[in-house]
Amino acid sequence: MSGYVVAGIGTDIGKTVVAAVLVEALDADYWKPVPAGSLDDSDAHAVQRLAPGAGRRIHKEVFRLSQPLSPHAAADIDGVLINRDALVLPRHERALIVEIAGGLMVPLAPGLLNIDLLADWGLPIILVSQYYLGSINHTLLSIDALRQRKLPIAGIVLNGPTVESTRSVILAETGLPVIIELPSVDELNPRVIRAWAKKVKL
Repeated sequence: MSGYVVAGIGTDIGKTVVAAVLVEALDADYWKPVPAGSLDDSDAHAVQRLAPGAGRRIHKEVFRLSQPLSPHAAADIDGVLINRDALVLPRHERALIVEIAGGLMVPLAPGLLNIDLLADWGLPIILVSQYYLGSINHTLLSIDALRQRKLPIAGIVLNGPTVESTRSVILAETGLPVIIELPSVDELNPRVIRAWAKKVKL
């Protein structure tokens, strides 16, 4: 079965929450191949908490990095060389939601960026955007980078309290469908994730 890659226009943009929503919506497996920092309470743990489901798999990470830094810097500190050949999609029977570490152009190793892996995997990409000053620029640049490489884009997620002047420009300039719009909430829990999952348009 296929799946989707969850990518973001930057770091701390809400990719893990979006991944949990998609795991719930599609009854999918989850994989984050290169987590960095907070390994005892990782993004995989968060997805498992937010979208617990019988039979769903959290696939094993390939490179676990101890420092909350760009993967290339965290790998250097840990004495790890991130090897592209090791970053192949795991075998899966359900749909697979893959979450990358950081933005599209984040370096993993010399000559290896996140966007290179997206080309290897060939899965459609869901781009997570967020409302902040500069997000239009970051969103359009991310989409341009994907399109220049002819990578498939399934759609966009808009995260946070809506800023209509930002939303309208992003949608008009990109022509992308909105997978879901996620408001801010005081507490994230499985009930919230289940409610959002019902609104996913894929």
